[in-house]
Amino acid sequence: MAIVLKNEAVGKDFYLLKVAGDYPASMGQFCMLRAWDEYPVLSRPISIFDCDTEGISFLYKVVGQGTELLAQLKPGDEVDVQGPYGNGFPTVTGKVALVGGGIGVAPLYYTAKTLKAQGCTVDLYLGFTEEAMLEDAYGAVCDKMTVNVGGYVTDEINPADYDVIMTCGPQIMMKVLADKVKGTAAQLYVSMENRMGCGVGACLVCSCKTSSGNKKVCKDGPVFKAEEVFGDE
Repeated sequence: MAIVLKNEAVGKDFYLLKVAGDYPASMGQFCMLRAWDEYPVLSRPISIFDCDTEGISFLYKVVGQGTELLAQLKPGDEVDVQGPYGNGFPTVTGKVALVGGGIGVAPLYYTAKTLKAQGCTVDLYLGFTEEAMLEDAYGAVCDKMTVNVGGYVTDEINPADYDVIMTCGPQIMMKVLADKVKGTAAQLYVSMENRMGCGVGACLVCSCKTSSGNKKVCKDGPVFKAEEVFGDE
């Protein structure tokens, strides 16, 4: 069990939770969180927002009973944190664009922070439905930030400007981006957000179709090359 350091509202229905501990997190990974005993039955998969010497942070949106219970946590409370799990974003070089929509912005903070530390040029494209959040935090870990509220953040990016693009958000947004990348030299990596039961590949709840057969988002992903999941569409 991990001790809650903070759990603060950062937007409408959005919370930033930080717990103490030493976690060997990589860009784009997630953890399974649980702050209840019997019900809901399943833990909740939450993307890693940040990781530092104090602990690990999660940006999440309240969308159901599990996340409603997470939102009630206060400093000093205990929460079960399993992970980090999954294959996240790869280590790359050059000019990188990170594109996020809605709660898909969550894993992009730590990804931007890590890539900047590795010497990449990093541009952030963040899309929100109603209001932007954490603009100062995101702006501090990138070279340029573009924010779109109420529109289509994919309209803001020219894939030909980048060596690598990494994205997380609604599947339709990532599909549009995959179509835009075709014909350019940019490599596109997508982070899938399927429902998960166990987080370790045992329950098959999160299976998705790929060009090489069904794969488990929690174990084989959540990050895939775009052509693996959108290549035949």
